[in-house]
Amino acid sequence: MHLNRRTTLTGSLALLALLASACTGTGGSSKGADAKAPDDPSKVKGSLTVLTHRTDLVQDGTMKKYAAEFNETYPGVKVEFDGLTDYEGEVKIRMNTENYGDVLMIPAVVEKKDYPKFFASLGTKAERAAKYRFTDYSTVDGKVYGQSPVGVVPGFIYNKRVWSEAGVTDWPTTPAEFLDDLKAIRSKTDAVPYYTNFKDMWPLTQWTNVNGSVGCDPHATTKLAEGDPWAEGADLRVGDTLLHDIVRGGLAEKDPTTTNWEGSKPKLAKGEIATMWLGSWAVVQMRDAAKQAGADPADIGFMPFPAQRDGTFCAVTSPDYQQAVNVNSDNKEAARAWIDWFTDKSGYAEANLALSPLKDAPLPAVLEPYEKAGVKLLDLEDSKGAEVKSLDNRSEVGIYKPDYRQELVDLARGARKGGLDDYLGGLGERWAEARSALGA
Repeated sequence: MHLNRRTTLTGSLALLALLASACTGTGGSSKGADAKAPDDPSKVKGSLTVLTHRTDLVQDGTMKKYAAEFNETYPGVKVEFDGLTDYEGEVKIRMNTENYGDVLMIPAVVEKKDYPKFFASLGTKAERAAKYRFTDYSTVDGKVYGQSPVGVVPGFIYNKRVWSEAGVTDWPTTPAEFLDDLKAIRSKTDAVPYYTNFKDMWPLTQWTNVNGSVGCDPHATTKLAEGDPWAEGADLRVGDTLLHDIVRGGLAEKDPTTTNWEGSKPKLAKGEIATMWLGSWAVVQMRDAAKQAGADPADIGFMPFPAQRDGTFCAVTSPDYQQAVNVNSDNKEAARAWIDWFTDKSGYAEANLALSPLKDAPLPAVLEPYEKAGVKLLDLEDSKGAEVKSLDNRSEVGIYKPDYRQELVDLARGARKGGLDDYLGGLGERWAEARSALGA
Protein backbone atom coordinates (compact mmCIF):
# COMPACT_ATOMS: atom_id res chain seq x y z
CA MET A 1 0.00 0.00 0.00
CA HIS A 2 1.25 3.44 -0.87
CA LEU A 3 2.13 5.93 1.81
CA ASN A 4 -0.68 8.43 1.36
CA ARG A 5 -4.24 8.92 2.43
CA ARG A 6 -5.98 8.18 -0.83
CA THR A 7 -7.56 5.03 0.62
CA THR A 8 -9.35 7.18 3.18
CA LEU A 9 -10.77 9.65 0.71
CA THR A 10 -12.27 7.79 -2.21
CA GLY A 11 -15.30 5.98 -0.80
CA SER A 12 -18.81 6.64 -2.10
CA LEU A 13 -21.45 8.37 -0.02
CA ALA A 14 -23.24 5.05 0.26
CA LEU A 15 -20.17 3.41 1.73
CA LEU A 16 -19.69 6.29 4.13
CA ALA A 17 -23.25 5.82 5.30
CA LEU A 18 -22.63 2.13 5.93
CA LEU A 19 -19.44 2.87 7.83
CA ALA A 20 -21.14 5.52 9.89
CA SER A 21 -23.95 3.15 10.83
CA ALA A 22 -21.37 0.56 11.87
CA CYS A 23 -19.87 3.07 14.28
CA THR A 24 -23.08 3.39 16.28
CA GLY A 25 -22.94 -0.09 17.82
CA THR A 26 -21.65 -1.36 21.11
CA GLY A 27 -18.14 0.10 20.79
CA GLY A 28 -17.04 3.12 22.76
CA SER A 29 -18.45 2.25 26.16
CA SER A 30 -15.53 3.85 28.02
CA LYS A 31 -15.92 7.40 26.74
CA GLY A 32 -13.48 9.81 28.30
CA ALA A 33 -10.65 7.39 29.06
CA ASP A 34 -7.02 8.49 28.89
CA ALA A 35 -3.99 6.56 27.68
CA LYS A 36 -1.27 7.95 29.89
CA ALA A 37 2.43 7.74 29.06
CA PRO A 38 4.25 5.26 31.32
CA ASP A 39 6.85 6.53 33.79
CA ASP A 40 8.97 3.36 33.89
CA PRO A 41 9.30 1.34 30.62
CA SER A 42 10.51 -1.73 32.52
CA LYS A 43 7.19 -1.98 34.37
CA VAL A 44 4.94 -1.79 31.31
CA LYS A 45 3.35 -5.19 30.62
CA GLY A 46 0.78 -6.54 28.19
CA SER A 47 0.05 -7.81 24.70
CA LEU A 48 -0.89 -5.42 21.91
CA THR A 49 -2.66 -5.97 18.64
CA VAL A 50 -1.84 -3.17 16.22
CA LEU A 51 -4.13 -2.77 13.22
CA THR A 52 -2.37 -1.29 10.19
CA HIS A 53 -2.99 -0.41 6.55
CA ARG A 54 0.69 -1.03 5.77
CA THR A 55 0.20 -4.63 4.68
CA ASP A 56 3.44 -4.43 2.69
CA LEU A 57 5.46 -3.80 5.85
CA VAL A 58 3.74 -6.62 7.69
CA GLN A 59 4.40 -9.08 4.88
CA ASP A 60 8.06 -8.20 4.39
CA GLY A 61 8.87 -8.37 8.10
CA THR A 62 9.53 -4.66 8.60
CA MET A 63 6.89 -4.31 11.31
CA LYS A 64 8.39 -7.25 13.22
CA LYS A 65 11.73 -5.45 13.19
CA TYR A 66 10.05 -2.36 14.62
CA ALA A 67 8.51 -4.51 17.36
CA ALA A 68 11.90 -6.01 18.21
CA GLU A 69 13.43 -2.55 18.52
CA PHE A 70 10.47 -1.43 20.66
CA ASN A 71 11.09 -4.40 22.97
CA GLU A 72 14.60 -3.17 23.68
CA THR A 73 12.94 -0.34 25.63
CA TYR A 74 9.70 -2.11 26.57
CA PRO A 75 10.64 -5.79 27.11
CA GLY A 76 7.39 -6.63 28.87
CA VAL A 77 5.12 -5.78 25.91
CA LYS A 78 4.32 -8.27 23.15
CA VAL A 79 3.32 -6.60 19.88
CA GLU A 80 1.44 -8.35 17.09
CA PHE A 81 0.29 -6.77 13.83
CA ASP A 82 -2.89 -7.25 11.85
CA GLY A 83 -2.37 -5.90 8.32
CA LEU A 84 -5.67 -5.18 6.58
CA THR A 85 -5.84 -4.81 2.80
CA ASP A 86 -9.34 -3.28 2.90
CA TYR A 87 -8.53 -1.31 6.00
CA GLU A 88 -11.57 0.95 6.08
CA GLY A 89 -13.98 -1.87 5.28
CA GLU A 90 -12.55 -4.28 7.84
CA VAL A 91 -12.24 -1.80 10.67
CA LYS A 92 -15.78 -0.48 10.30
CA ILE A 93 -17.07 -3.98 10.97
CA ARG A 94 -14.84 -4.46 14.02
CA MET A 95 -15.84 -1.08 15.44
CA ASN A 96 -19.37 -2.39 15.87
CA THR A 97 -17.87 -4.28 18.83
CA GLU A 98 -15.20 -3.38 21.39
CA ASN A 99 -12.63 -5.59 19.66
CA TYR A 100 -10.83 -3.37 17.16
CA GLY A 101 -7.26 -3.85 18.27
CA ASP A 102 -5.37 -2.00 20.97
CA VAL A 103 -3.76 0.45 18.52
CA LEU A 104 -5.31 1.38 15.19
CA MET A 105 -5.27 4.01 12.49
CA ILE A 106 -8.38 6.19 12.87
CA PRO A 107 -10.77 5.33 10.00
CA ALA A 108 -11.83 8.31 7.93
CA VAL A 109 -15.51 7.62 8.51
CA VAL A 110 -15.44 8.20 12.27
CA GLU A 111 -16.67 11.73 12.82
CA LYS A 112 -14.27 13.87 14.77
CA LYS A 113 -16.82 14.65 17.47
CA ASP A 114 -17.09 10.90 18.15
CA TYR A 115 -13.39 10.32 18.78
CA PRO A 116 -13.84 10.23 22.59
CA LYS A 117 -16.35 7.39 22.19
CA PHE A 118 -13.84 5.15 20.46
CA PHE A 119 -10.34 6.31 21.36
CA ALA A 120 -8.44 7.14 24.54
CA SER A 121 -6.94 10.60 24.90
CA LEU A 122 -3.19 11.02 24.40
CA GLY A 123 -3.13 14.28 26.31
CA THR A 124 -4.11 17.92 25.94
CA LYS A 125 -3.74 19.92 22.77
CA ALA A 126 -1.49 22.40 24.55
CA GLU A 127 1.08 19.78 25.56
CA ARG A 128 0.93 17.77 22.33
CA ALA A 129 1.08 20.79 20.01
CA ALA A 130 4.32 21.98 21.59
CA LYS A 131 6.09 18.90 20.22
CA TYR A 132 4.04 17.50 17.34
CA ARG A 133 2.50 18.57 14.06
CA PHE A 134 -1.08 17.71 13.11
CA THR A 135 -2.61 17.81 16.61
CA ASP A 136 -5.58 19.88 15.39
CA TYR A 137 -6.72 17.03 13.17
CA SER A 138 -7.59 14.81 16.14
CA THR A 139 -8.40 17.34 18.88
CA VAL A 140 -11.85 17.28 20.50
CA ASP A 141 -12.67 19.59 23.42
CA GLY A 142 -9.00 20.32 24.04
CA LYS A 143 -7.84 16.69 24.08
CA VAL A 144 -5.89 14.88 21.36
CA TYR A 145 -6.98 11.40 20.28
CA GLY A 146 -4.57 10.48 17.50
CA GLN A 147 -1.06 11.04 16.21
CA SER A 148 0.12 10.58 12.63
CA PRO A 149 3.61 9.06 12.38
CA VAL A 150 4.26 10.85 9.09
CA GLY A 151 3.23 13.90 7.11
CA VAL A 152 3.12 14.77 3.43
CA VAL A 153 3.51 17.95 1.39
CA PRO A 154 1.87 18.58 -2.02
CA GLY A 155 3.75 19.44 -5.17
CA PHE A 156 4.43 18.65 -8.80
CA ILE A 157 6.58 15.59 -9.47
CA TYR A 158 8.52 16.42 -12.62
CA ASN A 159 11.30 15.16 -14.82
CA LYS A 160 14.04 17.77 -14.50
CA ARG A 161 15.82 16.61 -17.64
CA VAL A 162 12.70 17.10 -19.77
CA TRP A 163 11.98 20.52 -18.30
CA SER A 164 15.58 21.53 -18.91
CA GLU A 165 15.44 20.31 -22.52
CA ALA A 166 12.43 22.58 -22.96
CA GLY A 167 14.54 25.50 -21.75
CA VAL A 168 12.90 25.78 -18.33
CA THR A 169 15.25 25.86 -15.35
CA ASP A 170 13.37 28.04 -12.87
CA TRP A 171 10.16 27.10 -11.12
CA PRO A 172 7.14 28.97 -12.51
CA THR A 173 5.65 31.45 -10.06
CA THR A 174 2.17 31.83 -11.58
CA PRO A 175 -0.34 29.50 -13.27
CA ALA A 176 0.21 31.41 -16.53
CA GLU A 177 3.96 30.77 -16.38
CA PHE A 178 3.31 27.12 -15.62
CA LEU A 179 1.10 26.79 -18.71
CA ASP A 180 3.77 28.49 -20.83
CA ASP A 181 6.34 26.01 -19.54
CA LEU A 182 4.11 23.06 -20.43
CA LYS A 183 3.69 24.53 -23.91
CA ALA A 184 7.48 24.72 -24.24
CA ILE A 185 7.71 21.06 -23.24
CA ARG A 186 5.12 20.15 -25.87
CA SER A 187 6.93 22.02 -28.62
CA LYS A 188 10.54 21.15 -27.75
CA THR A 189 10.34 17.57 -26.42
CA ASP A 190 8.49 14.33 -27.10
CA ALA A 191 7.11 14.15 -23.56
CA VAL A 192 3.47 14.46 -22.53
CA PRO A 193 3.64 17.77 -20.62
CA TYR A 194 1.13 16.77 -17.94
CA TYR A 195 -0.51 13.48 -16.96
CA THR A 196 -3.86 13.47 -15.17
CA ASN A 197 -4.10 9.82 -14.05
CA PHE A 198 -7.79 10.31 -14.80
CA LYS A 199 -8.73 6.62 -15.03
CA ASP A 200 -7.34 5.68 -11.61
CA MET A 201 -9.37 8.54 -10.22
CA TRP A 202 -7.75 8.96 -6.78
CA PRO A 203 -4.84 11.12 -8.06
CA LEU A 204 -7.38 13.80 -8.96
CA THR A 205 -8.25 14.16 -5.27
CA GLN A 206 -4.69 15.38 -4.68
CA TRP A 207 -5.67 18.71 -6.24
CA THR A 208 -7.58 19.61 -3.09
CA ASN A 209 -4.16 20.05 -1.44
CA VAL A 210 -3.75 23.32 -3.32
CA ASN A 211 -6.00 24.71 -0.60
CA GLY A 212 -3.76 26.79 1.63
CA SER A 213 -0.77 26.35 -0.67
CA VAL A 214 -2.02 28.98 -3.13
CA GLY A 215 -2.97 31.70 -0.67
CA CYS A 216 -0.36 30.81 1.94
CA ASP A 217 -3.09 30.83 4.57
CA PRO A 218 -2.97 28.50 7.61
CA HIS A 219 -6.70 29.18 8.07
CA ALA A 220 -7.63 27.92 4.60
CA THR A 221 -9.79 25.11 6.02
CA THR A 222 -11.84 27.62 7.97
CA LYS A 223 -12.39 29.57 4.74
CA LEU A 224 -13.82 26.43 3.15
CA ALA A 225 -16.27 26.12 6.02
CA GLU A 226 -17.32 29.76 6.00
CA GLY A 227 -17.31 30.76 2.34
CA ASP A 228 -17.39 29.72 -1.31
CA PRO A 229 -14.40 27.50 -2.19
CA TRP A 230 -14.79 28.51 -5.86
CA ALA A 231 -15.13 32.26 -5.42
CA GLU A 232 -12.89 34.39 -7.62
CA GLY A 233 -9.32 34.06 -6.37
CA ALA A 234 -10.10 31.23 -3.91
CA ASP A 235 -7.47 28.52 -3.73
CA LEU A 236 -9.61 25.68 -5.08
CA ARG A 237 -10.79 27.83 -7.96
CA VAL A 238 -7.17 28.68 -8.84
CA GLY A 239 -6.19 25.02 -8.74
CA ASP A 240 -9.23 23.73 -10.61
CA THR A 241 -8.82 26.44 -13.25
CA LEU A 242 -5.22 25.40 -13.83
CA LEU A 243 -6.19 21.74 -14.22
CA HIS A 244 -8.93 22.76 -16.65
CA ASP A 245 -6.61 24.98 -18.67
CA ILE A 246 -3.93 22.26 -18.88
CA VAL A 247 -6.40 19.84 -20.43
CA ARG A 248 -8.16 22.51 -22.50
CA GLY A 249 -4.83 23.57 -23.96
CA GLY A 250 -3.96 20.07 -25.15
CA LEU A 251 -1.14 19.81 -22.61
CA ALA A 252 -2.24 16.51 -21.08
CA GLU A 253 -2.47 12.97 -22.45
CA LYS A 254 -4.70 12.61 -25.52
CA ASP A 255 -7.16 10.16 -23.98
CA PRO A 256 -7.49 10.49 -20.18
CA THR A 257 -9.75 7.43 -20.02
CA THR A 258 -6.77 5.18 -20.78
CA THR A 259 -4.36 6.42 -18.09
CA ASN A 260 -2.66 3.97 -15.73
CA TRP A 261 -1.11 4.89 -12.38
CA GLU A 262 1.43 2.09 -12.15
CA GLY A 263 2.35 2.57 -15.80
CA SER A 264 2.78 6.31 -15.32
CA LYS A 265 5.67 5.95 -12.89
CA PRO A 266 8.26 4.50 -15.31
CA LYS A 267 7.02 6.85 -18.01
CA LEU A 268 7.73 9.89 -15.88
CA ALA A 269 11.03 8.39 -14.77
CA LYS A 270 12.12 7.90 -18.40
CA GLY A 271 10.90 11.31 -19.51
CA GLU A 272 7.87 10.19 -21.52
CA ILE A 273 5.74 12.19 -19.08
CA ALA A 274 7.00 15.54 -17.79
CA THR A 275 4.78 16.45 -14.84
CA MET A 276 2.16 15.19 -12.35
CA TRP A 277 0.54 16.88 -9.33
CA LEU A 278 0.83 14.50 -6.37
CA GLY A 279 2.75 14.84 -3.12
CA SER A 280 6.10 14.29 -1.46
CA TRP A 281 5.22 10.64 -0.81
CA ALA A 282 5.41 9.97 -4.56
CA VAL A 283 9.03 11.09 -5.01
CA VAL A 284 10.41 7.84 -3.62
CA GLN A 285 8.13 5.78 -5.83
CA MET A 286 9.18 7.69 -8.94
CA ARG A 287 12.87 7.35 -8.09
CA ASP A 288 12.41 3.62 -7.52
CA ALA A 289 10.67 3.41 -10.89
CA ALA A 290 13.65 5.20 -12.44
CA LYS A 291 16.07 2.63 -11.04
CA GLN A 292 13.94 -0.24 -12.32
CA ALA A 293 13.64 1.39 -15.77
CA GLY A 294 17.35 2.09 -16.05
CA ALA A 295 16.76 5.84 -15.85
CA ASP A 296 18.45 8.37 -13.58
CA PRO A 297 16.65 8.82 -10.21
CA ALA A 298 18.25 12.26 -9.97
CA ASP A 299 15.99 13.38 -12.83
CA ILE A 300 12.97 13.22 -10.51
CA GLY A 301 12.21 16.70 -9.16
CA PHE A 302 9.59 18.20 -6.89
CA MET A 303 8.20 21.73 -7.18
CA PRO A 304 5.48 23.70 -5.37
CA PHE A 305 2.26 25.03 -6.83
CA PRO A 306 2.98 28.04 -9.09
CA ALA A 307 1.82 30.80 -6.79
CA GLN A 308 3.65 33.08 -4.38
CA ARG A 309 2.85 35.47 -1.57
CA ASP A 310 5.40 38.26 -1.09
CA GLY A 311 7.84 36.36 -3.28
CA THR A 312 7.53 33.12 -1.32
CA PHE A 313 6.12 29.73 -2.31
CA CYS A 314 3.95 27.94 0.24
CA ALA A 315 2.97 24.30 0.70
CA VAL A 316 0.57 22.83 3.24
CA THR A 317 1.49 19.87 5.39
CA SER A 318 -1.05 17.14 6.06
CA PRO A 319 -1.04 13.97 8.15
CA ASP A 320 -1.31 10.39 7.03
CA TYR A 321 -3.54 8.09 9.08
CA GLN A 322 -3.54 8.97 12.79
CA GLN A 323 -2.61 6.22 15.26
CA ALA A 324 -4.95 5.93 18.23
CA VAL A 325 -5.58 3.79 21.30
CA ASN A 326 -8.80 1.78 21.48
CA VAL A 327 -10.79 3.23 24.37
CA ASN A 328 -11.75 -0.32 25.36
CA SER A 329 -8.19 -1.69 25.45
CA ASP A 330 -7.02 -3.35 28.65
CA ASN A 331 -3.47 -2.30 27.80
CA LYS A 332 -3.78 1.44 27.33
CA GLU A 333 -0.43 2.22 28.92
CA ALA A 334 1.38 -0.22 26.64
CA ALA A 335 -0.59 1.06 23.63
CA ARG A 336 0.39 4.64 24.45
CA ALA A 337 4.01 3.51 24.80
CA TRP A 338 3.87 2.00 21.31
CA ILE A 339 2.42 5.16 19.74
CA ASP A 340 4.98 7.41 21.43
CA TRP A 341 7.88 5.15 20.52
CA PHE A 342 6.72 4.64 16.93
CA THR A 343 6.29 8.37 16.46
CA ASP A 344 9.47 9.51 18.22
CA LYS A 345 12.02 6.71 17.98
CA SER A 346 11.21 4.18 15.24
CA GLY A 347 12.64 6.09 12.28
CA TYR A 348 9.48 5.28 10.32
CA ALA A 349 9.21 8.78 8.86
CA GLU A 350 12.88 8.80 7.86
CA ALA A 351 12.64 5.33 6.31
CA ASN A 352 9.79 6.54 4.11
CA LEU A 353 11.48 9.90 3.36
CA ALA A 354 8.36 11.50 4.82
CA LEU A 355 7.82 14.67 6.84
CA SER A 356 8.30 13.90 10.51
CA PRO A 357 5.48 14.81 12.93
CA LEU A 358 8.17 16.07 15.32
CA LYS A 359 8.39 19.81 14.92
CA ASP A 360 12.12 19.93 15.61
CA ALA A 361 13.03 17.14 13.16
CA PRO A 362 14.98 17.97 9.99
CA LEU A 363 13.16 17.94 6.68
CA PRO A 364 13.44 14.72 4.65
CA ALA A 365 15.78 14.61 1.66
CA VAL A 366 12.88 14.78 -0.79
CA LEU A 367 12.06 18.25 0.54
CA GLU A 368 15.59 19.62 0.21
CA PRO A 369 14.56 21.55 -2.96
CA TYR A 370 11.79 23.21 -0.95
CA GLU A 371 14.17 24.03 1.88
CA LYS A 372 16.78 25.53 -0.45
CA ALA A 373 14.16 27.63 -2.25
CA GLY A 374 12.68 28.88 1.02
CA VAL A 375 9.27 27.29 0.48
CA LYS A 376 7.16 28.00 3.54
CA LEU A 377 5.55 24.89 5.04
CA LEU A 378 2.12 25.55 6.55
CA ASP A 379 0.51 23.45 9.27
CA LEU A 380 -3.17 24.10 8.62
CA GLU A 381 -5.40 24.96 11.54
CA ASP A 382 -8.07 22.23 11.39
CA SER A 383 -10.64 23.23 14.00
CA LYS A 384 -13.32 23.31 11.28
CA GLY A 385 -12.10 20.26 9.39
CA ALA A 386 -15.04 18.16 10.55
CA GLU A 387 -17.46 20.90 9.48
CA VAL A 388 -15.91 20.97 6.00
CA LYS A 389 -16.39 17.21 5.65
CA SER A 390 -20.03 17.55 6.70
CA LEU A 391 -20.55 20.31 4.13
CA ASP A 392 -18.83 18.23 1.50
CA ASN A 393 -21.05 15.22 2.16
CA ARG A 394 -24.22 17.32 2.33
CA SER A 395 -23.44 19.19 -0.90
CA GLU A 396 -22.35 15.97 -2.66
CA VAL A 397 -19.58 17.96 -4.33
CA GLY A 398 -16.83 15.64 -3.15
CA ILE A 399 -13.70 17.74 -2.74
CA TYR A 400 -12.04 14.65 -1.27
CA LYS A 401 -13.39 12.40 -4.01
CA PRO A 402 -12.42 12.27 -7.70
CA ASP A 403 -15.82 12.67 -9.37
CA TYR A 404 -16.11 16.40 -9.76
CA ARG A 405 -12.59 16.74 -11.12
CA GLN A 406 -13.27 13.97 -13.59
CA GLU A 407 -16.22 16.08 -14.71
CA LEU A 408 -13.88 19.08 -14.85
CA VAL A 409 -11.45 17.21 -17.11
CA ASP A 410 -14.32 16.00 -19.29
CA LEU A 411 -15.52 19.61 -19.55
CA ALA A 412 -12.06 20.77 -20.57
CA ARG A 413 -11.60 18.11 -23.25
CA GLY A 414 -15.07 18.61 -24.73
CA ALA A 415 -16.59 15.36 -23.50
CA ARG A 416 -19.07 17.32 -21.38
CA LYS A 417 -21.07 20.39 -22.30
CA GLY A 418 -20.75 23.69 -20.50
CA GLY A 419 -18.24 26.32 -19.48
CA LEU A 420 -15.79 26.52 -16.60
CA ASP A 421 -17.36 29.54 -14.88
CA ASP A 422 -20.83 27.99 -14.89
CA TYR A 423 -19.48 24.68 -13.64
CA LEU A 424 -17.50 26.14 -10.75
CA GLY A 425 -20.36 28.48 -9.98
CA GLY A 426 -22.66 25.49 -9.71
CA LEU A 427 -20.32 23.85 -7.22
CA GLY A 428 -20.36 27.03 -5.15
CA GLU A 429 -24.17 27.10 -5.17
CA ARG A 430 -24.36 23.51 -3.94
CA TRP A 431 -21.86 24.35 -1.21
CA ALA A 432 -23.90 27.37 -0.14
CA GLU A 433 -27.08 25.31 -0.03
CA ALA A 434 -25.35 22.78 2.19
CA ARG A 435 -24.11 25.54 4.51
CA SER A 436 -27.66 26.87 4.78
CA ALA A 437 -29.14 23.42 5.43
CA LEU A 438 -26.58 22.69 8.15
CA GLY A 439 -26.90 26.14 9.65
CA ALA A 440 -23.24 26.86 9.00
